[in-house]
This record gives sequence, C-alpha cells and structure tokens, in this order.
Amino acid sequence: MKIYTKTGDLGETSLVGGVRVSKCCDRLEAYGTVDELNSFIGLLMTYCGDADRQFLTDVQKTLFTVGSYLATDTTQTQLRETAVVTTDMVTSVEREIDNINSTLSPFKMFILPGGSRPASVSHVCRTVCRRAERCILRLQQSGVLVDPNVIAYVNRLSDYFFVLARRLNQDEGGNEIVWDRRNK
Repeated sequence: MKIYTKTGDLGETSLVGGVRVSKCCDRLEAYGTVDELNSFIGLLMTYCGDADRQFLTDVQKTLFTVGSYLATDTTQTQLRETAVVTTDMVTSVEREIDNINSTLSPFKMFILPGGSRPASVSHVCRTVCRRAERCILRLQQSGVLVDPNVIAYVNRLSDYFFVLARRLNQDEGGNEIVWDRRNK
C-alpha cells in the first residue's frame, strides 16, 4: 500500500465512507486535534511509570476510536453510528482523577505549566485536549450530531492531565510554579 495517494494535493480529503471535504473543515480540525493529542500522549508516556502508561495506552486506544468516529459523516453514508465512548469510560477517567488527586496537597492557587519535564508534557497534553474539546464543540455547533459521552470524555481528560502534571511534579521533586498576580 502506498503511503501517498496525491488525492489531497488540492486541499481536500475523504471522510470514512468516501465523502470529500476541505482539509480546513471543522470535522478535520476536530479529529486532527484528537490525533495531535494522541501523539503528545505518546510523548508523555515516555516519562511515566507502568501504571500510568497502561492507563494512557487505554486513553490512546479510545482517542483513536474517537478520531475515527469524528471522521465518519454518518449523514452521507450508510455507516451505522455506534457508541465509541460509554459512561463507564468517562467514569474510569473520573476514578483515575480522584485516585491521583487523593495523593496531592490541596489545590489553592493557579499553577503555571512547568516544574519538571514530565509535568510540562502533561500540561501540553492538557492544553491540546482543551483545544480538541473546543473543536469537537464547534463541530457540534455547526449541526453535526456528536455523542455527549465523547465530549464528556475529552473534558475529563483535560482534568486528568492537570492532576497528572501535579503528581508528576511531586514524583520528580519539582516545585509547582504558583501564579501570583502580585509577583510579576
């Protein structure tokens, strides 16, 4: 199989099912940003221990499925829409957040991204995740039906990356950088 097809040279690509769309459309922004997040998660995993890597691998698998879901225009194809994210999957992320958060000191002030390299990469994942969420919401607001569990899952993931960054800083002995508007 050839990697290059030349079919996108004029700024269009095919969705799952064959419908041609602009590479600048909301749908591509959404699943492209989910793909970008997935790539940054791969980088983050290089800094994590086994338990975090296992959870993040599950997240990557889910995000790959979410990307496929977002790349499918079910209004133009005969493809059946199936739930790609369940409430149990959202709850799983919430449990992981709660587990990590229980090991941290109380959160009292805004924290600037940074501290240690692993925490910084987790913050990058958090911000890309937030952008992915905005892209998915923009897609939904354009009239595309988006499963609410997909939105909830991505929303929870950004919270997960925040608490993971805090814990990675703690594990690395790095100090959280607290934002104080009085100390510029």
